[in-house]
Amino acid sequence: MSTTAPKGFVAAGVVAGLKSSGNKDMALVVNQGPSYASASVFTANRCQANPVLWSKEVVKDGVVKAVVLNSGGANCYTGAEGFQTTHQTAERVAHHLGIGAGDVVVCSTGLIGLMNNRDDLLAGVDAAAAALSADGGDDAAHAIMTTDTVAKQIHVTSADGSWSIGGMAKGAGMLAPALATMLVVITTDADLTAAELDQALRASTRVSFDRLDSDGCMSTNDTVTLLASGASGVRPSLEEFTAKLAEATTDLALQLLQDAEGADHAIAISTINAASEEDAVEVSRSVARSNLFKAAIYGKDPNWGRILASVGTTQAAFDPADLDVALNGVWVCRKSTPAEDPSLISLEERDVTVTIDLKSGNASATVWTNDLTHAYVHENSAYSS
Repeated sequence: MSTTAPKGFVAAGVVAGLKSSGNKDMALVVNQGPSYASASVFTANRCQANPVLWSKEVVKDGVVKAVVLNSGGANCYTGAEGFQTTHQTAERVAHHLGIGAGDVVVCSTGLIGLMNNRDDLLAGVDAAAAALSADGGDDAAHAIMTTDTVAKQIHVTSADGSWSIGGMAKGAGMLAPALATMLVVITTDADLTAAELDQALRASTRVSFDRLDSDGCMSTNDTVTLLASGASGVRPSLEEFTAKLAEATTDLALQLLQDAEGADHAIAISTINAASEEDAVEVSRSVARSNLFKAAIYGKDPNWGRILASVGTTQAAFDPADLDVALNGVWVCRKSTPAEDPSLISLEERDVTVTIDLKSGNASATVWTNDLTHAYVHENSAYSS
């Protein structure tokens, strides 16, 4: 179901003692080859954690043999000592696997400014290396959870079943676009080059993770790493692989959305008939970032005026006097005037759809978000306490 579903991968998830809960908090995913091609994308936040700074150097040659991840502390803004902890973590993984530290991606998640206990981290690596198994994907997926309530995992296979893609993700807040908006490890036994993986990964994240905008906040640690073992011996076309990868990343993105912190509603905002895809994304994202709109959905109030107000803040091409808006399929606004009765809309179910027709072209895009709830405010007001 997870990272060990494709051939050529082992993983583990163990307790390192970084979390006060005593839950699993250290994960290790290892590519056993015969190929070690990889591609990664990272947060666009200019303030980046030590693991991101380390891993951005690691992935430059397109070779990654292992990914080690910890929850419980982000190791961000912890200075030179924190970077040395990241380095030593990679070195310890490399020692156990007989590889170079420069082939080990390191990921951390948790509270910024918290110095992870180095001894606990290294002991966790020792335990994870000893526990590596072809059945360890599920444990690894649970070990990277922070405020997540469920583990996020995926496994998709090619049409003929000859190769597959597996993956795990963590994230329940600070989900905003930056190519990567969480910690994600994706594995495949397809045989592709690092350049091909990079092209496929960027194309896939552009229409999945990059369209997930839970709360407009961008993390300092976000990493998505794709590893290819080539163990299937099958070399699919780049087009076929990219389509399957987009299927996997979209599924993971929607799993993250369903687990968004405190959310009562998962909202898909689709802008249609836009002059360009960029316009469609801009309009949908503007609505997704409207606290007024998100609060209205939480209150089950079909206040479509808040949607139009957000559309008007964009630079997209449209006629302000000729916009159509639907909520859950009810066209409450036609030609920028009231249309169907908003009382026909039920917002009792978790899933909500918004459709905005710009009537300016043939392009479309969907951005996913969630409502703004008391629970979200409470959870994030007490996150470090």
